[in-house]
Amino acid sequence: MSTNTREISATPTAVWKVLADGWLYPLWVVGASRMREVDDTWPAVGAKLHHSVGSWPLLVDDETEVLECRPEELLQVQAKAWPGGEAGVTIHLEPLGTDRTKVTIEEDASSGPGRLVPKPLRDLPLTWRNTETLRRLAFIAERRH
Repeated sequence: MSTNTREISATPTAVWKVLADGWLYPLWVVGASRMREVDDTWPAVGAKLHHSVGSWPLLVDDETEVLECRPEELLQVQAKAWPGGEAGVTIHLEPLGTDRTKVTIEEDASSGPGRLVPKPLRDLPLTWRNTETLRRLAFIAERRH
């Protein structure tokens, strides 16, 4: 499991508002390129984001489904990006004082060809990707409140 952490200068409420707006997903998730649909119940358990990954003209339409949701605390999803496979992603929010949040992303391939790659080789690109993902999430959350 690859783990990345960043302190964001925004409250857990402000960070959660970004996570809870499914239409913002491609703004902060590296690799997501566009949204096609967001279930009305997002981010409730079972809700899905219907997104595309990749770069035009090589776009793959897929989805991400919520497995667990504790508002302002935790969001766990199963992200699909076939033919590459699927990944389990957990985002933890931890308040730091009155106006900061420690955000941790844990991610690993859960099925498909990505799971066949040795763990050290899976972790390196996930670490790079999620460092940028957290940077983007911070940019949005810190400027929205």
